[in-house]
Amino acid sequence: MTSTDVHGKAEDSGPSGYAAARLHLLTEGEQSGPPRRTALSQLTDDWLAELFTAAAGDLTGVSLVAVGGYGRGELSPRSDLDLLLLHDGGAPKEVAALADRLWYPVWDLGLALDHSVRTPAEARKTAGEDLKVQLGLLDARHLAGDLGLTAGLRTAILADWRNQAPKRLPELQELCAERAERQGELQYLLEPDLKEARGGLRDATALRAVAASWLADAPREGLADARRRLLDVRDALHLTTGRATDRLSLQEQDQVAAELGLLDADTLLRQVYEASRVIAYASDVTWREVGRVLRSRAVRPRLRAMLGGGKPVAERSPLAEGVVEQDGEVVLARAARPERDPVLPLRAAAAAAQAGLPLSLHAVRRMAATVRPLPAPWPAEAREQLVTLLGSGRPTVEVWEALEAEGLITRLLPDWERVRCRPQRNAVHVWTVDRHLIETAVRASEFTRRVSRPDLLLVAALLHDIGKGWPGDHSVAGEIIARDVAARIGFDRADVAVLATLVRHHLLLVETATRRDLDDPATVRLVAEAVGTPSTLELLHALTEADALATGPAAWSSWRGSLVADLVRRVLAVLAGDAPDEPETAAPTAEQERLALEAVATGGPVLALRAQTEPPAEEPATDPEPLGVELLIAVPDQPGVLPAVAGVLAMHRLTVRTAELRALELPDGVDGSVLLLDWRVAAEYGSLPQAARLRADLVRALDGSLDIASRLAERDAAYPRRRGVLPPPPRVSVHPAASRLATVIEVRAQDAPGLLFRIGRALEDASVSVRSAHVSTLGANAVDAFYVTGPEGAPLPEEEASAVARKLEETLRG
Repeated sequence: MTSTDVHGKAEDSGPSGYAAARLHLLTEGEQSGPPRRTALSQLTDDWLAELFTAAAGDLTGVSLVAVGGYGRGELSPRSDLDLLLLHDGGAPKEVAALADRLWYPVWDLGLALDHSVRTPAEARKTAGEDLKVQLGLLDARHLAGDLGLTAGLRTAILADWRNQAPKRLPELQELCAERAERQGELQYLLEPDLKEARGGLRDATALRAVAASWLADAPREGLADARRRLLDVRDALHLTTGRATDRLSLQEQDQVAAELGLLDADTLLRQVYEASRVIAYASDVTWREVGRVLRSRAVRPRLRAMLGGGKPVAERSPLAEGVVEQDGEVVLARAARPERDPVLPLRAAAAAAQAGLPLSLHAVRRMAATVRPLPAPWPAEAREQLVTLLGSGRPTVEVWEALEAEGLITRLLPDWERVRCRPQRNAVHVWTVDRHLIETAVRASEFTRRVSRPDLLLVAALLHDIGKGWPGDHSVAGEIIARDVAARIGFDRADVAVLATLVRHHLLLVETATRRDLDDPATVRLVAEAVGTPSTLELLHALTEADALATGPAAWSSWRGSLVADLVRRVLAVLAGDAPDEPETAAPTAEQERLALEAVATGGPVLALRAQTEPPAEEPATDPEPLGVELLIAVPDQPGVLPAVAGVLAMHRLTVRTAELRALELPDGVDGSVLLLDWRVAAEYGSLPQAARLRADLVRALDGSLDIASRLAERDAAYPRRRGVLPPPPRVSVHPAASRLATVIEVRAQDAPGLLFRIGRALEDASVSVRSAHVSTLGANAVDAFYVTGPEGAPLPEEEASAVARKLEETLRG
């Protein structure tokens, strides 16, 4: 019977003894983190050494070497064993037989094995041809056999690496950049690859290789802890999934968090992001230093010749008070005194961003160690330097990250800590909360010529989501925080009020424009009352666009931009005292009027499909937008139009991206009532159906001869959709103050085929009329608003409206 000692070492040294000891170590939970990885490596070392000794017999001139992650002693539960059987070339047949006796027991246990058999000369040759092999050999560690053979290889490999560093390090940097392009940045991904993404374990290994070259070294502070944290997460991932995976999938994050004793998946992701950010920043600094050293080496011989052998003096160009440029970086002037100049960090950061240069690591660390806190409120210069930094465009990001890496941002803005590295579990968002805020400022810097107070725009961009991480509506929490921060920064009372308004209502314009009836005076009045002044509206308009552009590609389009611009125009009219008493009715276009007249004449639906892959000719052609296909439908007013159209489109696998439904005013002398549906649709896959086929099915749907519900149910049963993480349940709400002419019912749900059909049918079953509809799809989320009335054409009573909303929500949840 096999047993293990207190250290996990197998008393039975055979494969079964090793397997039992390994299982005990990984499942008993007595050790975790670095101690468990060390114990697992030691246990494996002992087993392989005994296996080698038994298999090698009297064979000499051979050794067993651990390389790569195993060489570093970083064995995770499902890690590969990276092994090199090194020999002097004297007995190739015996070495081949030895390799079989070593590899097969490993395979028999089901362990992944990456193996090679080489002489030292072959190993050096392969390393010279393959950078990845060379990186693995830098971590070579002796396990068994001829120690001198292993030591000789290690010495030769390190010497080769240092001699070839000027050539190999640029290759390594390019390899890292290509991998980052493929895998993305770990610190922003909802399902990151802990190893391959930028800021992951591969980058940490690359930094070790740079240090081994003696050419440059990575910033050491926090790097070991960051690496350890990512390894701990990978260990937990291997244990919870039972697989050799490095991808932290959404469905596994709660289990991994529990394995690590963390509160929840968000806490886990935040720790992963923080670790990744340390590694990514260290990589940036290190590669910058490598470039500087290599440039210096290339220039030095020529300079020495020109200066007669004297040592060249680095040129320093002044940028601001206490701040100079040297060797392509921003450093502190020799006369700078951070301990006496609390504005210096912001001044240096603003100068660096304006010049498009990185901040020197030494300068940032010196300021972090010695600078005094800013007084409250800030002096005017500090506020101006912050605004300058925020308005510098894309260079702001790198400079901000440098300040944040050394803790200067949270010292300047303590509320930043809540949003720092905070994940956003929304497919529309591509950044963490803090990076999104900086990206919004970058976008807002493009709009500073559109507003009269660019300083307020930029600070609002920085603060608009500062309430995330607090309970409740982040806009409400953010308003409170923004008031405090703005006052501390040194804005006067009036400016503080404007900033608070911008933060509180930063979603108002886009939500109203895409989900409400802009022809309803109540809609426009509500926005005007919230905004208050034309200048605030001007700022809110720019902030809205900057926020959406910084969110991700799905959050903004020229269509949304035109709706927001239309709303702004109407609100400006109200603020100027030109408020309409009755709803405005948009005049139909010539094509819409033609379709409406044809619908009246034929008594049935008429439709037109028009591909729209770029903006109309009168708009600038610099913003192409794949809007898919514009579908115009005119149909005589009758019950069931919305579910019929939505159902037919779902049958034909057309995804609805946006949709508008409204009654169309007919020319004088034409009797009847026509509904106009202006939708934009895209084929889920394949080509678009013909317009004639769509019309034929729509006619049958309206007269009841086409059972859409059954057809959709049959298709769903035959081709069930693959589901990932369970989405949040749908939510249906009533907005009584949104219109005085109708009841506004808003639906927020996961987008899915047939969703709009189900909503439309539920509203028909509730015996309400859809006066207008405003449908938008944002990523995987549908946000739809329906203006409904009762049989008499009036808004629904409060209790009835609540009952309709409740029933609709139950239908969608079912």
